[in-house]
Amino acid sequence: MQYFEGSSITHIAVHNVGNESEGEYLTLSKKELVLDPEVKDLLIKYFLTPFKSEEYFQFFSEGHISNNDVWKSVCSIFDNPEQTLLQSKQLAQHLYNLGNHPNVKGGELYVVYFREGLLNGETVDAIGIFKSEQKEPFLKVFPVEDAFEVESEQGININKLDKGCMIYNTDRENGFIVSVVDTKSKSAEARYWTDSFLRIQQRQDQYFNTESTMSLYKTYVVEHLPEQYNVTKADQADMLNRSMAFFKEKQHFDQETFNNEVLHHQDFIESFDKYKQHYAAERDIEIAENFSISPAAVKSQNRAYKSVIKLDKNFHIYIHGNRDMIEHGEDTKGRFYKLYFNNEE
Repeated sequence: MQYFEGSSITHIAVHNVGNESEGEYLTLSKKELVLDPEVKDLLIKYFLTPFKSEEYFQFFSEGHISNNDVWKSVCSIFDNPEQTLLQSKQLAQHLYNLGNHPNVKGGELYVVYFREGLLNGETVDAIGIFKSEQKEPFLKVFPVEDAFEVESEQGININKLDKGCMIYNTDRENGFIVSVVDTKSKSAEARYWTDSFLRIQQRQDQYFNTESTMSLYKTYVVEHLPEQYNVTKADQADMLNRSMAFFKEKQHFDQETFNNEVLHHQDFIESFDKYKQHYAAERDIEIAENFSISPAAVKSQNRAYKSVIKLDKNFHIYIHGNRDMIEHGEDTKGRFYKLYFNNEE
């Protein structure tokens, strides 16, 4: 987990990066930004507040990592923080060359050097690269003689960072450890930030292992298992609940233990193993069989593990546990579920 709110900013450069296809320009600053303490505190809040996730990434490139332009600039800054302004200009030029999709918005690009923050208990420096795109109207109220006047201006909402990344000065040879924020990450035209500009991929750490294994198992139970076996929705819900309980209660994942405690049946174990191989090959990822479980990844996946049976448009049954308390059947009126309970609230 990262904590940089208490760190100091020693260098900060800002440039305006427009969209060349829209006739906008790249405007580079000739010197670093000088801030008074109050504004600096506001900027720290603006830059760092969105970084809450424990999902981490790393720079990559085809061939050697040195082919990644952002990685090279970041290395130069870490080696000599006085290079922040020079390297920030190169980063701004690189972003300007890439952001020519008509839906990509221009805005200010900040490159910031943070000294002595914490990453998973280790003291490290970090470099932040942030981009502000959205401008919002705000009102200025000020006194004029014996009355007040109001003016409207456009500015940045410090509670809404559009794009950003924090690069922590550790594991350089493998592409550093990187945190990312991108409010437009789901739109194809905005992928230029993570895919084209930063060129990052998720790190294969305990968060990745936990998330990918839980996603794999959910897909297997919901999509593949019913095609291969006569499994009811209630059985699927029970398997998902057992899986979630496994990840919440244990600190370490072991595939054999998981097979015995969650899958139970040998047919399911063999079927899951084949599906896992297909799943990993199709997505070109490695599914680990032993790893420390990330509580943050489990919490994130918990939202996708909702065990709900939807019956036509009339009823939803939420199953939280104890498969023995629900029965499935069919009579002359149609298919039905029978629920057993002790207390009604």
